[in-house]
Amino acid sequence: MIDNLILGAGIAGLAASYSLHKEGKSSTVFEKDNTYGGLCGSFEIDGFRFDRFVHLSFTNSEEVKEIFEKSCPEIIKHIPESYNVYKGIWIKHPAQNNLYPLEEDEKQLIINDFLSRKAAEETKALNYEDWLRLQFGDYFAEHFPMVYTRKYWMKDAKDLRTEWVGKRVYQPSVEEVIAGSKTAETPNTYYAKEMRYPKKGGYKHFLKVMADSADIKCHKEVVIIDTKTKIVSFADGTSESYKRLISSLPLPEIVKIVETIPTYVMEAANKLECTSGYHVSIALKTKDIPPYLWWYIYDEDILAARVYSPSLKSPDNVPEGCSSLQMEVYCKEGDYTEQELKEGTVGKLISLGFIKEEDILFVHLGIEKYANVIFSGPIYESRKIVRDYLSSIGIETIGRFGEWDYLWSDQSLLSGLNIK
Repeated sequence: MIDNLILGAGIAGLAASYSLHKEGKSSTVFEKDNTYGGLCGSFEIDGFRFDRFVHLSFTNSEEVKEIFEKSCPEIIKHIPESYNVYKGIWIKHPAQNNLYPLEEDEKQLIINDFLSRKAAEETKALNYEDWLRLQFGDYFAEHFPMVYTRKYWMKDAKDLRTEWVGKRVYQPSVEEVIAGSKTAETPNTYYAKEMRYPKKGGYKHFLKVMADSADIKCHKEVVIIDTKTKIVSFADGTSESYKRLISSLPLPEIVKIVETIPTYVMEAANKLECTSGYHVSIALKTKDIPPYLWWYIYDEDILAARVYSPSLKSPDNVPEGCSSLQMEVYCKEGDYTEQELKEGTVGKLISLGFIKEEDILFVHLGIEKYANVIFSGPIYESRKIVRDYLSSIGIETIGRFGEWDYLWSDQSLLSGLNIK
């Protein structure tokens, strides 16, 4: 019998194992993939390393920093100067207070709308669209964040709630908006002041010290959880009994494999929404790429919402003299054919002159079934019903998809560390 059985060897599952290990308690982590890491994992092709989705660490947690530094004695530190693409124009991020590259008439439309906004205290935002219009005025809201929302969340802004926003969207003053329309020399107002990344091994290397202390069993996909007998059964025909069960699996998945789930719990789980996502990874035989570590794309004819450069994150991610880009496309699996994906991502970068077709060595398409939690409808009420029920039958849930929340990687790690 296993004292602490952990499902999922992503960052949260490994953190839970690490926390228990420090307490002198044994645990075993079961992972359906062939290695640990989950969305914080990576893959290599012909000397090019890509993360599974794009990660940089900006944690303020000393506990998380200590774990990452133990794993990686050599860490590259970046100043987070990100950019946006809008109508083929490069705009410093966040766009709302960096309007300088736009045409004068468009800048004036944005500023006029910004000045004529309704007072937030006089008008209650009923949804994310209301919130955006109150913060930025109609023109900017409609041409920038409302467009991006459709690409990133696969929802119209009116269909999203606002509790998740916090400090994730910068809210400039009128003075900042006007100043940023007159000069490109504006202060960096990104919510993080420093980004950190392993010099070698990709983002996954940050997890090394936790993985080294863990007992990880790979190729173990769970098919049945019997909480009455406390037995977990796997797709390979094996089973394990446990004293305690900790899960980082997505809530909609775990309810499917727990025996005798009440109808009301299943109905709540079915109301939880998320995006899937493709990562389109591009290997290039040149260093001639846009100089920005990452950038957001507001143009809807380009499928990708974000682009990062693994080679700028660390030169160790590519062979000498080469570079790489990775684009994120949020969707439901099967929404696009391979040709449509490539034309709507790589093809667009070529047409914009950002890269040259003759410089491309290969393009890799990968799909992640669970990418981002969507904050729509009854998310908070539904996830509480599901998590409360799972807790009542002895299943503790952790991580982004176990808590079903907008957790960055360090927050997912802390979620696991809370297990004692």
